Parts: sequence; structure tokens; C-alpha cells
Amino acid sequence: MKKTLPLWRWSAVDLAAAIRRREISCVEATRAALERMHAANPRVNAVTVDLSKDALEAAARADAVVASGVRLGALHGVPVTVKENVDQAGQSTPNGLPAYKDLIATSDAPVVANLRKAGAIIIGRTNTPEFSYRWFTDNPLRGLTKNPWSEAHTPGGSSGGAAAAVALGIGAIAHGNDLGGSLRYPAYACGVATIRPSLGRVPAFNPSAPQERPPTIQLMSVQGPIAREVRDVRLALAAMAAPDSRDPWWVPAPLEGERARRPIRVALTKAPAGLPCDPAVGEAIECAARILSDAGYEVEAIDPPHVAELAELWRRLLYTESEILMGKEIREKGSADINAIVDASIAAIKPCADLGTYLRAFADRTRLLRSWSVFMEEVPLVLAPVSLVPPFAQLEDLKGPARMQRMLDEQSVLYAVNVLGLPAAAVPTGMQGEVPIGVQIIGPRFREDLCLDAAQVVENGVGVLSERLLGRG
Repeated sequence: MKKTLPLWRWSAVDLAAAIRRREISCVEATRAALERMHAANPRVNAVTVDLSKDALEAAARADAVVASGVRLGALHGVPVTVKENVDQAGQSTPNGLPAYKDLIATSDAPVVANLRKAGAIIIGRTNTPEFSYRWFTDNPLRGLTKNPWSEAHTPGGSSGGAAAAVALGIGAIAHGNDLGGSLRYPAYACGVATIRPSLGRVPAFNPSAPQERPPTIQLMSVQGPIAREVRDVRLALAAMAAPDSRDPWWVPAPLEGERARRPIRVALTKAPAGLPCDPAVGEAIECAARILSDAGYEVEAIDPPHVAELAELWRRLLYTESEILMGKEIREKGSADINAIVDASIAAIKPCADLGTYLRAFADRTRLLRSWSVFMEEVPLVLAPVSLVPPFAQLEDLKGPARMQRMLDEQSVLYAVNVLGLPAAAVPTGMQGEVPIGVQIIGPRFREDLCLDAAQVVENGVGVLSERLLGRG
């Protein structure tokens, strides 16, 4: 930690440690983050709800807790943001929709409750696309979120507001979620780090939801943290993963698993679904591979099994369920843009034609999970693209069915991981022109520690990329 830097540039680890030592106050840390938010947010529109008043009141209470001498939570006094698609008591949960702008939550979702229990101070709510269904972050209620590195490129989605905010120093940690890459893709596009946790690691539930989510979404969507540094991702994951009885999928698995057999084998794959990656993406993977190899990992060029099948399964199951269970709502409450995107996606995907086709596809998921389980017994980590191409141009998904088909292909390895329910860390490796570039590291179920260990090694080798952005002011 460089103590000459303003507090908004400090890591969550350093802020929490300094607060515990009473070197800084929670109010000081919060005020610094809020001042940064007010200065930086107008140019990107990442934070959509300013919670300055509530945050300063919470920080004052947090300082009183420090003074009492009781044991502090892991994130005590650390400023964070929360995505607008989960419930936060007293705030609306619009999910990018004008129709839901007045849907006020009466209680916290588990991930929000866990952040508060850990002592975090929520300074704002972050933007998401309509229904959280895009790799871009734009909606008719809150408007367009810009990439802090380049306005011409997407900040990612659906946690684009979260990633853009934390990249700019608006909070040390951002909350997001991941159904089809919505943690990893924004982190990739904005040059920050994240972990897509295993299914069952972080409890999830929206008290305001009128009905339960479709089965596939229950099995593929997870909550998680985005941060500028890998060590902050690890700290935030531990806080978010506390138990909550409202989520029956939550599993009391240890955050640190058994020591893996050394050297740890890593499968390097550039075309896991049979599609070639952009040369810049290939260079990022080679960069990460060299760093891991120098650190003692055994990196080998191996394609993991059935990635193309997994990607096709994600597309067919998700859009079949969405059309049947959410189609009417999207048509009636969504904008022309989101309807055009859904139409283009359905045209490209061809959802299951009948119940039997859907059930057979759903059942086949077990075969694919089994193949990866056997594979990862011998090769515990997979070093892969986040996307097969550098971050998209802004609003590229509005260019029609043919472009949507290519885009789905380019993101195939991203959402294949969601079908598997496995953890995957994303970490930047450098820049490609005006935008960041990076890799993802996929691990066995409940071995987020192995993914984050490897991501930390990569970060150590290339440095914290967001420091270049923050250095601009």
C-alpha cells in the first residue's frame, strides 16, 4: 500500500487493515470513495443510485463499532457497490426496466445481507441492462454505461456498471452476478479481476421476486465480487459466501481445499469450442501461460472436453425457458432494443421445439458435467479465453441476427462454464489498443482457491492493470 495515494485508490485489504488498526476511520474511507464517485461517475454512468447520505450514516455507526473494541468483520468500513438487479432494503430493484422502477425491496438479498454483516459500506447501486440479458449495459431507465478506458467499447454486461465503477476507484469492491459471463466479461472489458463462484458457494435469493427462477437459471446463475486486485476478490468472496437459509442450493464447502498435487497441471486452450481466437486473445493466453509456467505450474496445450456442446446446451436451455416463462414479460415490459436482441438470439439459437427435446437436453447436462469432472481429476485448471475476441464495440448486439450468431460463437467458452457450475477467475494481462485484454482460469467445483491462486500469480507477473487507468486521474 502506498500511503501517499488517496484512500479511494487503496485496496479493500489495505482499507480494512488500516481501519482495524485505527489508522483511518470508516467515515474517511467512505467520504473518499463518495468524492471519487461524484467526480468520476458522470463520464461513465456506472452508479445509478447515489447512496451518499445512507453511506456516511452507516460509516459513522461503523466507527462506533470500531471504538467499542469488538471483533470487526472482514470488510468493516470498506466502500462497496451493489448491482441493481438484487434486493437492497429500501431501494428499488428495477433490473433496467422502467416498469419496475418503483419496486422497492423490503429486505436484503443474501449477498447484500452478507456484505453488511462483514461491515461493508454500500455507497451506490450500479447499472445493468434490461432483464440483465446483454453483454452491454444500456437501458431506457438509467441509460448507457461507458467503458472507462474507451467510450467506443462496451464495459461488458450485465455487470457493466459494477466493473466500470470499481475500475475507476468508485468503491474497492463491486457486487455482480453471472448467468452467461456477467461477472467475467465486464471484468475482462474493464481490466479488473473477478471470480465466478461455484454454484452453491454464495447464497442467492431475491425476496421481491414474484416467482422462482426457471430451473436452468437456478443452476447457472451465481453472485460474486469484482475488484481491481485479486486479493480483494478473495476477501470479498469469503464475506459473500456466508450461509443464508433462504438459499437451499448453498453448500457449506471450505474456502480452502486440500493441497493440490504439484506441479499443478493447467490445460491451455485457445479454441476450446473449435473456433479460433483473435491473435490478441491468443497472445494474452500465452502471456499468462508463461507466467504460470515460470511459477511452477505445468502448462500444456490441451482442449477440455465438449465445450461446443456445452455452449449449445446453454443457448438452447436458457432461451427455451426464457421464451416460455419470460417471453410475455419481455414483450410487454421490455424496450424495442431488448426485444430485437431476444428475437435475433432466438433466430440464431433455435430453442427446443417441444418438451421432450428440452428434457433430453436438460438430462444430457449430467454427461457433460461428468466428462469435466473426470478431466479435472488429472488437469485441475483450464487457462482459456474469456471471449474469443477483444471487447466488443459499444452496442454491437443491435446489428441483427447474423451479428448475434457470430457474437454467440465468440462468447461460447464464456457461458459454457455456467452450464458446468464451475468456478472461473478472470484476470487482465494487459492492453489491446484502447481496451484491456485478459484470460479466465477455470477450476474444479468449490476450488475457487485454486483459480484465485493462479490469477494472483498472473497479476503478480503483469501488475494491477487498473493502476494505469487511475493514474490518469
